Amino acid sequence: MVNRCRRRGGWRPGAFLIAAVMGAPLLPATPAAAVHGAVPGDFNGDGYRDAVLPAPGADVAGKAGAGAVVVLYGSKSGLSTSRRAIITQNTAGIPGAAEPDDGFGSATATADLNRDGYADLVVSTPYEDTPRGRDAGMVTVLWGGKNGLTSGTDLPATTAGSYYGLDVAALSTGPGVKTEVLVAGYEGMMRFTGPFGRNGTYGEARESRDTASVGSVALGDFNGWGYPDEVAVTVRLSELSGGAVYLDPVLDGEQQKGNGLIAATGDVNGDGYTDLAVGDPDEPDKPGVDGALGGRVLLWYGSAHGIARDAKPVQLTQDTPGVPDASEKEDKFGGALTVADLNRDGLADIVVGAPLEDTGRRNAGQVTVIPGRRTGALGTGAYAFTQNTADIPDADEAEDSFGSTVAVGDINKDGKPELFISAAEENFSTGAVWVLPGGTGGPTAKGSRMITAPSVGLPQKEHTHLGGYGLLGVI
Repeated sequence: MVNRCRRRGGWRPGAFLIAAVMGAPLLPATPAAAVHGAVPGDFNGDGYRDAVLPAPGADVAGKAGAGAVVVLYGSKSGLSTSRRAIITQNTAGIPGAAEPDDGFGSATATADLNRDGYADLVVSTPYEDTPRGRDAGMVTVLWGGKNGLTSGTDLPATTAGSYYGLDVAALSTGPGVKTEVLVAGYEGMMRFTGPFGRNGTYGEARESRDTASVGSVALGDFNGWGYPDEVAVTVRLSELSGGAVYLDPVLDGEQQKGNGLIAATGDVNGDGYTDLAVGDPDEPDKPGVDGALGGRVLLWYGSAHGIARDAKPVQLTQDTPGVPDASEKEDKFGGALTVADLNRDGLADIVVGAPLEDTGRRNAGQVTVIPGRRTGALGTGAYAFTQNTADIPDADEAEDSFGSTVAVGDINKDGKPELFISAAEENFSTGAVWVLPGGTGGPTAKGSRMITAPSVGLPQKEHTHLGGYGLLGVI
């Protein structure tokens, strides 16, 4: 059941964050952090990917809302809640110290940054107080090794702005500058390129303050050149549904025709070029001009020339033919997003959270999978999961927000990726994560399991937000 009262992390239903472009003053508001959760990664090198369950509201040593990240180690038999590590800023080898309302784990990303064969985990703490100021924010790399994630170093911001680490993205397509970390912030964003070292070194850091406040970041190779391309999506702007979408904002700052609040990348049509998906869960600010009833997802296809600035995106809604359900006001379709090949057909599928979908219970939430297609219109074969789906543990309740975050990864090495779905407001906002096993045609509810905060050693009674709270603080 719901309890939206949050200490400092922006839990205001329908909060409307406005930023003025090119450095104009921002209205005073505390932004909600965290739009992405990390995909599973093999942090200990045993051949099995390990699940990442952020808990940015976790209390640590009496410090309310200090935040934690739970790692569940993968194996042939899947996940066990007893094979886990709970990592906080009080963990030996991790920079910083647990303090009230830091929000460690608000955003996470996975990549082998130093290319040593072990996945590394990038973790943000956007409300960390630092010498740069109150709520300046902090981003930490937790380095993988044979014993898992046992040490960390900082990725320092150069800006004097606040909320550094609203979102993070990481991608390694090769050595040196082909490995990159992108960090969103309220008054700028940072781009770090390799080579990275576990002692905290990196090749280059570059700051951009040429867009409005950035709330979501993503990386992908849109032109097939083998180098990461950057995506930045700003916080909500006035007279728009969502914020503006920029490609290569650190270098060129090209604004796309379309808008939203969260970005994800993957090759949806299987042509070898990464495509860009953006979730725009807002109701239209100007009906017929931007946005869509109940929310939407916009998709731009990559090509040998990348994504053109004037390219018109494909729009997907719950009214798109083949997509289950129907568009209804305030569903927030597009409020969570990831792109991954779920059925191993060589085409990435679009996984969309609608965390405020009514399923017989108000704001219970729903997740929709839209399969990738080589040709033809997207939507055919789409399917959805709710807590009322047969074999899904538990049952829907008002305000659960099933679909707060979504992630995909194969944790038992059977070649069939699992689907991870969180509900940040489950059980008085302690949160929960559902793991749906991979099947021949994609994830299946049969054999799925529900992981609660107490089951992984986080016993507090409210506000843990296991799995992350995604965009709930602003939608």
